[in-house]
Amino acid sequence: MFKSLFFLAFGSLSACFANEFENPDLTTTWVGIATLIIFVVGYFIIANEEKYHIDKSVPALFIGIFTFLLIAVYYAMNNIDIHLVHDEAERVILEIAEIFFFLFVAMTYIESLIHMGVFDRLKYNLISKGYTYRKLFWATGFLAFFISPIADNLTTALILSTVLITIDKSKKEFLVPGAINIVVAANAGGAWSPFGDITTLMAWTSGKGHFIDFIYLFPASILGYFVTAFLLSKVVPTTKPDFHADTEKPEMKEGAKAVIFLGIITIVTAVLSHQVLDFPAMWGMMFGLVLLKVHSFKLSKKFGKDHFNVFESMSKIENNTLLFFFGILAAVGALYFVGWLTLASVVYHPDYLGPTLSNIAVGFLSAIVDNVPVMSAILKANPDMDLSNWMLVTLTAGIGGSLISFGSAAGVGVMGKLKGIYTFNTHMKYAWTILLGYFVSIAVWYFQFEMLGFN
Repeated sequence: MFKSLFFLAFGSLSACFANEFENPDLTTTWVGIATLIIFVVGYFIIANEEKYHIDKSVPALFIGIFTFLLIAVYYAMNNIDIHLVHDEAERVILEIAEIFFFLFVAMTYIESLIHMGVFDRLKYNLISKGYTYRKLFWATGFLAFFISPIADNLTTALILSTVLITIDKSKKEFLVPGAINIVVAANAGGAWSPFGDITTLMAWTSGKGHFIDFIYLFPASILGYFVTAFLLSKVVPTTKPDFHADTEKPEMKEGAKAVIFLGIITIVTAVLSHQVLDFPAMWGMMFGLVLLKVHSFKLSKKFGKDHFNVFESMSKIENNTLLFFFGILAAVGALYFVGWLTLASVVYHPDYLGPTLSNIAVGFLSAIVDNVPVMSAILKANPDMDLSNWMLVTLTAGIGGSLISFGSAAGVGVMGKLKGIYTFNTHMKYAWTILLGYFVSIAVWYFQFEMLGFN
């Protein structure tokens, strides 16, 4: 098991192609070997989080921070310019901070909407319509696809898997395909929006495409998802779930609609600040946080401080996810700095797989390892690719995680919500439908970008 994970972790790095490496190549030194071993062991613990009962943020932070300290010690011992490590650490911090605060604000808005009862109302509206299981299957799937571009795939999957349990707690012939449908939809929806998935956000903030370039992935995302959903829907019952007419209708809190409106304004501000003013996207997001705080202050004056408090929403953010993100990107930064990504860059060369086949393979790798470190490694190595291939790797890294139940944050989250129902085995029973959708998405990308020339 450890050997296979070692191979996969190293394989994730081989999906990279670097420009000329400016720092000393340390891959054959003790610090270079130690950095790689620490990364592999740490990632092994992360992959077995449930077995060891260690939160994934702990090993991620350790390997990210400790490896940089080791590199600094090596530089000091060998009288190499320590400022090289200092400058690289600052670059890594800056890259992480841009995405860290972006996600921080996005999560705050999501928690605020939950507090204001927006999603409770959504759940009630779905289950009170008298839809059949199959109609509910399609409704939750399309909601996941169109909510995740605005929120994110994990939050969307968690909310809508809760809706599934609300509809029926035991009907596996509905819950299993419904859970897979939500995971696939959330990941596919996140692939065509810079806000929908961490990997897409990373590609956008790294300047690999303008905001509109990612929107061009919409046809590939939705058609691939539709193929999978259509095949899954055939096993979903056409009967209706029970619904008690005396169930109390939840009401949204006063000011909830304004929070929704401010969320939209925040997204627009983030896009404009990045695309027009050349500011980091998080700058616009932080401005949106200011607007939310002002709205919270007005509501507290009118209805009392317990009605809505932004800081209470912040306290409910999944900080372990943010810290995991910090640690894993720092770890990839260390691997890049010592030279491993340059050494493993050969697969992107035209004499080997080349960009297109390598990017298609990234989707399968993302399902096994995790799309965040894979995409981070690719961005760090910065292969010489045109816009079409940067869009392809964004697409495959996003939707590839759906191939295996634990291949994406959305899948892991839904497994936790539907314990004993949505499992690795129940997912793999229908994995062929996801694989077909994956190749349909790639075919649509090829038609758009290679045949029609969307560059």
